[in-house]
Amino acid sequence: MVQTEYLEARETGFARAVELLRAGLCVAFPTETVYGLGADGSNAKAVARIYEAKERPSFNPLIAHFGDAEAAFEQGVFNDDAVKLANAFWPGPLTLIVPLAPESVVCELARAGLPSVGLRVPSHPVAMEILRRVALPIVAPSANRSGRISATSGQHVREDLHGRISAILDGGETDVGVESTIIDCTGSQPRLLRPGGIPNDKIEKVLGKSIGHKPAPSATPLSPGMLTSHYAPRASVRLNATSIKPGEAALLFGQQLMPGLDEALATDNLSPSGDLTEAASRLFSSLRRLDSSGAGTIAIAPIPMHGLGEAINDRLERAAADRSDI
Repeated sequence: MVQTEYLEARETGFARAVELLRAGLCVAFPTETVYGLGADGSNAKAVARIYEAKERPSFNPLIAHFGDAEAAFEQGVFNDDAVKLANAFWPGPLTLIVPLAPESVVCELARAGLPSVGLRVPSHPVAMEILRRVALPIVAPSANRSGRISATSGQHVREDLHGRISAILDGGETDVGVESTIIDCTGSQPRLLRPGGIPNDKIEKVLGKSIGHKPAPSATPLSPGMLTSHYAPRASVRLNATSIKPGEAALLFGQQLMPGLDEALATDNLSPSGDLTEAASRLFSSLRRLDSSGAGTIAIAPIPMHGLGEAINDRLERAAADRSDI
């Protein structure tokens, strides 16, 4: 078992987190999307510690995070579309998949052997402070056990990874609540690989054209965030529920009336007002609360597919998927 340190988001905590990261150890810290489990992406031994702590399959590549766009640009080959997107949305919840630059230092293990690399510049002030100080490519998948519900608070990280990582830098709850949007810019046509914190219509507005549809989820992903089963609670998940069965937990949205709701074991509402931004920010914490109720099934009300609803539905579909690949 690893001795896990708990650090506050102030000078002593920042300095200790940077010290541990430079030593090749794993530190969880907040980004604007979810908490990430960071390690030096140029150090294969450090990257291996992430896979071990998360019990994550090593064929699932990682995203490298940087404190500014200039540092990220050095690691990949950016075509015109990638440059437009980086200039528009960095820092922010966007990951770009680009061909690996010849001078890139992101190691092969972090890339799962792929000739491409996922790059992101987060906007959270704690993440930016750490990344700028450490001056290394920090790979940082979500700070949770692989395939399980992502962490949006330091307490969530503690529940999943205490005794498995070197430190947790607690910066409070995250804002966006779902992971970054991933766009593949390795070909002539940009493709959406994972909907996330930036809605599709904003991406297409910047590019001035439509982007390719996301590929089907895969058990052997070509980029981060594409496993068929992911974000899963211990309970089974029933999507687009219009009624609640006795003993189920209920996850609601808006003011939808649900027959059987009075027999639910536990209930939560992502957004009583029907606000998709609020719903996204509360998704993972709500799933964790309902999962802790002991219900065997979480019944989830329909969520609209526009805006951030696409990212929310993507996470829920993966939470409900067959779990044989977890």
